[in-house]
Amino acid sequence: DKGPPLIHRVYHPGHHGDAAFFLAAKQGVRQHHWRFGDMAALPHVSDQQLAAIVRFVREVQAANGIGQLAQE
Repeated sequence: DKGPPLIHRVYHPGHHGDAAFFLAAKQGVRQHHWRFGDMAALPHVSDQQLAAIVRFVREVQAANGIGQLAQE
């Protein structure tokens, strides 16, 4: 319902790798970059669904020049 924009430079692959997305969804994560509150674990989301979500986020990030930040 609420949450940060994942198409943002703070989520570039060099700062938040793909594994971070999986861990956040599997274990939940404490608020640390934004003021949306802690994120609860999402046990109903499968690994296959998570992989598709991460792939989509990375593709949209790259289309917006965010992937290059990992090399800076």
